[in-house]
This record gives sequence, C-alpha cells and structure tokens, in this order.
Amino acid sequence: MFKNIKAKRIILTELVIVFIFSSILIKQDFDMQAAIQASMYDTEKDFIKWVSFDVSSKALDRAYRYDVDTINNEVHLNWIELLAYLGAKYGGSFSKYKEKDMTELVKKLESKKETMETLTSGMKHYGYYLEAYSAVLSGMVGEFRIEVKDESSPGGKRWEKKYGLKAFLPIAKYYPFSHFDDFGVSRSYGFRRKHLGHDMMGQVGTPIIAVESGYVEALGWNQYGGWRIGIRSFDKKRYYYYAHLRKNFPFNKSLAVGSIVQAGDVIGYLGRTGYSLTENSNNIRTSHLHFGLQLIFDESQKESINEIWIDCYDLILFLCKNRSETVKDPETKEYSRVYNMIDPVAEHYINRKLYKYDDEEFRIHIYQ
Repeated sequence: MFKNIKAKRIILTELVIVFIFSSILIKQDFDMQAAIQASMYDTEKDFIKWVSFDVSSKALDRAYRYDVDTINNEVHLNWIELLAYLGAKYGGSFSKYKEKDMTELVKKLESKKETMETLTSGMKHYGYYLEAYSAVLSGMVGEFRIEVKDESSPGGKRWEKKYGLKAFLPIAKYYPFSHFDDFGVSRSYGFRRKHLGHDMMGQVGTPIIAVESGYVEALGWNQYGGWRIGIRSFDKKRYYYYAHLRKNFPFNKSLAVGSIVQAGDVIGYLGRTGYSLTENSNNIRTSHLHFGLQLIFDESQKESINEIWIDCYDLILFLCKNRSETVKDPETKEYSRVYNMIDPVAEHYINRKLYKYDDEEFRIHIYQ
C-alpha cells in the first residue's frame, strides 16, 4: 500500500512538472506569435515589412490546379486564397503541409456551406498571408492569348485564348540547368552577406526569359551582379532581378530602361559576369543565372536595408511546368520566343505607349 501511495505521488509530481513545462512553452509560443505579428507590419505606415515565403511547390501546384479546374464553375477556387488559408493554419510553415488539408478546405467551399470569409473570420493572420502571398503570386495566373502549334493554320500556328499559368521559368525551354536551395547562404565579395536569390547553373548564352510581364526598371552593370536586368511588375509589388548575364552580349538589344516586356520574352543571356568594378568582367567562377524576387509594399523598401527578398526555390520548381521555347536569328544572333503571347495587363501599357493616352491609375515611375 505504501508503495502505491509513493507511486501515485511520483506520477502526480511528474504531471505537475509537465503542466508547468507546457505552460512555459505555450507562453513562449504566444510571445513568439506576438513578435511575429509585430514584425509583419510597419507600425507607423501600416505596410508589410517582412515576408518569409515558405509555400511548397506541391502546395502551389495543387492550389493552381483547383483554380484552373474551377474557373467555369459556380464556385471558383482562388489559388492564392487557398494558400493563404493554409499559411494561416500552419503559421507560415508549409513543412506541415498535408494534401488532406487542401482537400478538406476545397470540399467545404464547393459544398457552399462555407465561404472563405466565414472560414477565415476567426483566423488572426489570414489577412496578412493573403496580402503577402498575393504580392508574390498575383501576376502569375489569369487570362491571356497565346500562339499554339497548328499545322493546318497559316504559319503552322494559331491564337488561342486561355486561363492558367502565364508566368514562365527564367530559363528557356530545352536548355539544361541545375540548382538547389541556396537562399541565405554566405557570400563574401565586397562584404560578408547572405545570398538573397536563387542560382541556376547553365551554359553561357542560354536565353533568359521574363518570368512575368512588366517594365524594365534597371539595365546595365552592377559590381555584384555584373550585367543585370531589373523588371518591375505592373502592380509594382514585384521586382525581378536577373544577374551575371553574358559578357559582350548580355541583353536583348531591343531593351532599354522603360521597355515593356511580356512574360516569356527573351530578355538576355546567361553568363558569369560580376564581382568587379570594371564593366564586362567575368569574375564569377561558374556560369549561372542569379534570379531574385523582391517584394515591395512601400517605395521606401525599394533600395534600403528594409528590402524583402524571398526564397524562390519552390517557386522555380512550380514554374518548370511553363517554359518558353526560343529560336535564334542567324543574322542578328538574337533569340526570340517561338510562340507569341498577349498578356492583357501588358497590352494595356503597350497601347498606352503607342497611342500616348494618359491614365493616372496606371502611371509608371521608372527608376533611372
């Protein structure tokens, strides 16, 4: 009997210890969540000042398929909303992603018993993830027109209207490349810093493709990136950075600061320039494209210590499904896309430039 009483006391003591330890962990979690929330927004100007984009390529692909497959249904599933819901559910960590979570969410929405508004009414951070993920993905899916192969049509191609992925992998179709998740690794040239992009190793001269439609904001030499191109999305939320382009022939010769490009256009050529104050220097050991994606919620973030660069590894895996096929002009040595595309957003700006009409809503500010 004495032994039983002693055993019960030991068990009780262990339970008390577990309870205290759990309480400490819960408090730490609350404190951590509070810190995360505080770091999400600028308290003075009320804009997002940090994003850790951790959405897996598997989740991206699944949400995208639901979006495309339901475009003509009564309940259209928006892929960014699906991902934002799961982002809020997982605390932004898609290492927790399970297919059944996406499936269950879709079933609730398609049953019409729930809407995204009712499902997220009690989610504290859903609004943040929706805005953050929209900043990353909003220009990638939508309506567009594109040429497709058709031997029965003049020129072997015809125009087709589509809804789907209108963003492209930055490496042209049929060109090999290798890569791994190198975001955040150490760099030492100039000063010790973190690598804030995604390196894609390939052959010198490989055509580099515009991921999204936009306008050229930067074009020229940078001692770190060598010959580089910076393209801004029309909603100004995304800045695409393509660096270490080819020596002597880095860019599509038609480009200049302010040029409008459409997703899938050839903008330059892979090389290994950079790490030098002297222009046109090959100081990078391995030929590769440095691809970076910066998010901009306020212009004060554009060129400052508050820049937001995201890990693009899973995004690149997702974009592998859409690659732009190119062809070389033997006279100019310039590459161009085989199948042209008309992005409605880009078309607006192209027409604006051609016909010189003024539209305050779509005014573009070009950085010199």
